[in-house]
Amino acid sequence: MSEFTLRIDGMHCGSCVRRVSQALSSTEGLTVKEVRIGAARLESGQPAGAEDQAIAALARAGYPAHRETEAAAGH
Repeated sequence: MSEFTLRIDGMHCGSCVRRVSQALSSTEGLTVKEVRIGAARLESGQPAGAEDQAIAALARAGYPAHRETEAAAGH
């Protein structure tokens, strides 16, 4: 399993968090670890493509996202 964090634009409230959670939970091969305003921490059982699928699902739901870099994460 590989874990990654996505930065998500446009999340402003609990309703947004629910919509993002629903969009991510519909993405096969992903386990949603945490969704908070502005970010989601995910775990993938798929070796490749899960991150792109998650970003695409969020874009369809109206929430542009990108992978948080290690430097931005404070590592």
